[in-house]
Amino acid sequence: MPPESREIFAADCRACPRLAAFLEDVRTKHPEYHAAPVPSFGPLDARLLIVGLAPGMHGANATGRPFTGDYAGVLLYQTLHAHGFASGPESSRANDGLELLDCRITNAVKCLPPQNKPTTEEIRTCNGFLAAEMMVMRPQVILALGKIAHDAILRAKGLPLSSLRFGHGAEHELDADTRLIDSYHCSRYNTQTRRLTPAMFDELFARIRTQIG
Repeated sequence: MPPESREIFAADCRACPRLAAFLEDVRTKHPEYHAAPVPSFGPLDARLLIVGLAPGMHGANATGRPFTGDYAGVLLYQTLHAHGFASGPESSRANDGLELLDCRITNAVKCLPPQNKPTTEEIRTCNGFLAAEMMVMRPQVILALGKIAHDAILRAKGLPLSSLRFGHGAEHELDADTRLIDSYHCSRYNTQTRRLTPAMFDELFARIRTQIG
């Protein structure tokens, strides 16, 4: 069953049988890995919420912190630091002392999916956590890293997926107090193919910083 809407995270969640079984297998092969639902990172009173897709096998799934220890986190944390949202430019492990400043990072799906591809049902099942988190936080700006994150945010707000179209750099008004900004995901594929360049990512965060102040 989906999580209760008032619950923002459950460390022992096994609501998705495929993901739970996959994590059991990962724990067997990598007993040193976190290999469990990954909690969000950053203060709940932050004005910026960043929503990614799901933990990476050798990144957040290993370290237990979003975008930590994998390639996708390199550009993200460098850019966060450059714009005053992180105390340092690198995120290597969960206990490295890094702090997020007025920013929080979460994922549309809290558990590692096989081949980094959650099913639609798994995204829906996990969406109650995101909805509750957004309700508690009431962020001023939400940054969606990729279309799956964009759609998850719309679901969490109870909006039709067709109501706001995803596009890199697009801005949408979710309600009177919150704006949604879209970005291509900072994955290795997107950055190496230059679908997303550091300059493009920097421009988005400069815009976010101007809006938040």
